[in-house]
Amino acid sequence: MDKLSLIEKIFPEVITEKNFDGVIKKAVDFNKLKEILSDEISDAPESYDFNWVGKNAARVEAYRKIDKTLRPCVAESKNFDTTENLYIEGDNLEVLKLLQQSYLHKVKMIYIDPPYNTGNDFIYRDKFITDAEEYADDIELFDDDGNQNFVENTETNPRFHSDWCSMIYSRLLLARNLLADDGVIFISIDDNEQANLKKICDEVFGASNFIGQWNWYKSATPPNLSKKIKKNIEYILCYEKIKNNFRYRGIKKTSPSSNRLLNQTNKFAILNFPANVVESGLPDGKYFAGKYGTDNYEINLLDDVRVENGVFVNDFRLQSKFKWSQENLLREIEHGTKIFIKTKTFSPSYEKIEYEPEVPPNLIDKSVNVDTTEQAGKYLNSLFEGVKIFDYPKPVDLIKYLINFVITENAIILDFFSGSATTAHAVLALNAE
Repeated sequence: MDKLSLIEKIFPEVITEKNFDGVIKKAVDFNKLKEILSDEISDAPESYDFNWVGKNAARVEAYRKIDKTLRPCVAESKNFDTTENLYIEGDNLEVLKLLQQSYLHKVKMIYIDPPYNTGNDFIYRDKFITDAEEYADDIELFDDDGNQNFVENTETNPRFHSDWCSMIYSRLLLARNLLADDGVIFISIDDNEQANLKKICDEVFGASNFIGQWNWYKSATPPNLSKKIKKNIEYILCYEKIKNNFRYRGIKKTSPSSNRLLNQTNKFAILNFPANVVESGLPDGKYFAGKYGTDNYEINLLDDVRVENGVFVNDFRLQSKFKWSQENLLREIEHGTKIFIKTKTFSPSYEKIEYEPEVPPNLIDKSVNVDTTEQAGKYLNSLFEGVKIFDYPKPVDLIKYLINFVITENAIILDFFSGSATTAHAVLALNAE
């Protein structure tokens, strides 16, 4: 791996594009690298970048050390000494800093559902975003213990988007440090900041590590306020720490069905079928080598073969346009997949006992067993005996679905915008299962 690739792996946010004698190449923004390492703000000319008011200060604040610690609340806890779960209350920027030492490069998955910046959201009023005195007449920024409060970010704020971008940017910088090399982050968002979030994530995690965007069918009955569009979906952006070849797991096919082993677009090949494996609907007897098949598929039987009690009792070879290689055929047979030749066309088919999970489609809805926010709200209200506490909670099955994409067991999962604690609920439910 060359030096540029090594720097990109550690600090993807310093990689930019520059013009070298008319040729655009990937390059290192050394001024930005210096800022990260030294907390100094550079006045050098900018290159291709996504900027907003307060970005440099947000980056510096993300790496600024703090002298705080976490205090255990034993009386408020359940099985404090034995539980393997942690629920932390506090300013999530400060907590993310405190987690760096113990959880650096150890988190397998992060899911967050940050404020969407709709004009009515409350966001962290970080010290670096603006001078606190600007808001002193409108809101108490700090509680009696000195902890920062949330502040409503309205569209009348002249730094409406900048404040939100700074808030999420600093937290994502720290979150990336916590991810393991094979870690992944999922981020829920809607139209208001999707474009800005995508640009920020491209910088923080590297555009090459972008996996895709899932669309969650959040509501069958969205508010009928807009004269232009009813918004049924929200988005979930996905980035890996370092993009890999791991196959994401969606839902499993459960009902058995017969699948043809032929594919018209493939090239002719020969498969060798072992004795006493292939089941048949043909009458018992001997069948001679020759041309079989249909008008659409040419199938050549290369060996004489005998059927006894509904099974081909000797090895034989077929030549046709197959989906599988010889190696794949033997592996499927070893895993219990049934192979059939039911008619005199000698067209083979297969039926799996257990199917591999499908790669998840980019639409998340009832077809993959994920509910809407209305159903999540009803369920959450039932837990609190009919009292409505959260307006738009995420359904537990949504987070379970995402976790199952990448997690098997013994993994650390983090959510630093807890909200209605859906991620915690999903993890506990999966552990119980």
